[in-house]
Amino acid sequence: MPQSEREDMPAGLISDAVILDEGRQAAARQLARQHRRLMVLEMALSAVLVIGFLLSGVSQWLKDALLRAHLVAPGALVAAYVAIAYLGYSLITAPLSWWGGFILPHRYGLSTQSAAGWVEDEMKSLVLGLLLGLPVAEVIYWLLRTYPATWWLWAAVFLIFFAVLLGHLAPVLITPLFYKLTPLNDSDLIERIKRLAEQAHTRIVGVYTINLSARTTAGNAMVMGLGSSKRIALGDTLYADYSPQEIETIIAHELGHQVHHDLELGIIVQSLLFLGGMYLAHLFLRAGIGYFGFSGLGDVAGMPLLVLVVGLFSLITMPLINGYSRWRESLADRYAVQTTRNPLAFARAMIRLANQNLSEADPPRWVVWLLYSHPPVKERVKVL
Repeated sequence: MPQSEREDMPAGLISDAVILDEGRQAAARQLARQHRRLMVLEMALSAVLVIGFLLSGVSQWLKDALLRAHLVAPGALVAAYVAIAYLGYSLITAPLSWWGGFILPHRYGLSTQSAAGWVEDEMKSLVLGLLLGLPVAEVIYWLLRTYPATWWLWAAVFLIFFAVLLGHLAPVLITPLFYKLTPLNDSDLIERIKRLAEQAHTRIVGVYTINLSARTTAGNAMVMGLGSSKRIALGDTLYADYSPQEIETIIAHELGHQVHHDLELGIIVQSLLFLGGMYLAHLFLRAGIGYFGFSGLGDVAGMPLLVLVVGLFSLITMPLINGYSRWRESLADRYAVQTTRNPLAFARAMIRLANQNLSEADPPRWVVWLLYSHPPVKERVKVL
């Protein structure tokens, strides 16, 4: 049904038909449990691989083998080490990626992607990971060799800059590798969204649909990019079936993050995390020189220790970061309702998304505290 026709539907007729589907919620709970088990398995396997790589001497052996292959230039040594370790890790964990990224979504009707398409996307992600990860590793190890006392500070600054740059470039260079963005052909909805953006004092370069249906049945919408690359993208899985009022509340929520300066605040929080993680890695690498026999902080054989410490720091701080994120998301919810003055449409949209995306509406509290970056749906609707 075209958006202009759905606009004329009485709100009551839509709202009365939109309730939490208990059958879908039962499936959502099953899927959530399987995702949690898979997450624990992936973390355990990653820890075993990284610790084993370090303690078994394989890391040192790989470095020595590369040196014997005449890769003596520091930059070449780091690049070869990272590429081999990254590809090896990806190969070992590929079955878990296949299960979580292809089997489970198909089992629960959330994926529309063929096996060949999934493998193609994984290959793109693998190459992209190398293209982005290698320069980061090179810079960090150059800092380790050049500024051994303060490398952690400069590394944090670099990572912040890199993250902001990536935010600018992702909609232009990365997203088109996986999805097609098409200018939205709906003048009425565009006008609505532009009014919301103006009200939020947010400049956008355009409103697009993104072909999520090529890979998933889930619905989503987002504000993509930073600065001059900022744009609004509506998943075609959402645009096709949601009313203009519902879409307005979803977009208003996303714009609420702009109004509340969540991007800038997020950069500050991320900066503190980078500083904490890098400094902790600095302390452990210094201790590792004597314990593991590293030649110095910049010894590439110590990379598993660096990865392990940063990973553990991220795991420990995850509940705090998720709690902060849930707070900011709840503020954006309130902004959406206050701006559109349509709490009913917001509630309908949240419930429909929960039904469509198999989102667990009322998960256990410990799960929310540990893992949820957004409030669960029942909480989001209850506060309206």
